[in-house]
Order: sequence, then C-alpha cells, then structure tokens
Amino acid sequence: MPLDLDTEIFRAIVSTIVPEAAAMDDQGWHDLDLVVEALLRDRPSNLKRQLRMFLRFIQWLPLVRYCRPFTSLNQAARTRVLAHLQNDPIKKVRVGFWGLRTIVLAGYYARAEAAQAIGYAASPRGWEAAR
Repeated sequence: MPLDLDTEIFRAIVSTIVPEAAAMDDQGWHDLDLVVEALLRDRPSNLKRQLRMFLRFIQWLPLVRYCRPFTSLNQAARTRVLAHLQNDPIKKVRVGFWGLRTIVLAGYYARAEAAQAIGYAASPRGWEAAR
C-alpha cells in the first residue's frame, strides 16, 4: 500500500470515485498503488500524515449519519459521503477531498490497462503522432 495508507479504506474510496476500479484484479491494484506511491514519494511528510488522517476521517465520518464506518457502507451511501466532502463548507475539507480525488484518478488512469481501455495513446511525438 502506498506510504502506509490503510488499504481497505483507500480501496473503498477509489472504488467509489471510480466504480470500474471494483473490478480490478490484484495486478491492477498493485499498479495503482505504484502510481500513487510515486506521486506521494517526494511530498513532505506532514502532507502524507494529513492524507492518512483524512482517510481515517472519511472512514469514521459516516458513523454520525449511518452508524457505520465508510468501508461498511453500500456504494450509494459512500457516494453521498464523498459528495458531502467535495462540497463541504469548510475549505480545508474540500481541498483535502479534491487532492485525494486527484490522487485516485491519477492512480487509476495512469495504469496501462486503463489508458488502453479509454483509447489513450500518448506519444512522445505529441501532435505530430496524430497526423
């Protein structure tokens, strides 16, 4: 797991933000973890600590409304929890969510299988390759 992030919480969040991720095999999750690890490797330790704390916050926040942690919720309830965070009145919560969402999307779509599935064929030749 990237930089000691809680695997169960992180995967539940990834599968909520990108529902197709739920169908990934172990290799897909490993590849996603490698991308996330590379993204976070050179980040300051306090930022990584804040990310771990934010994941724990997401895990326990639903206790208030659903009396269950995030990982025990169904997809619809998880989506509602994350929708609340992305629109939270507290700016730090919104910023934290959008940072996490960016990491999740980068981790998922940077995998070779995802790029191939969506027809992404980047080339070092840039626009010249499209001609």
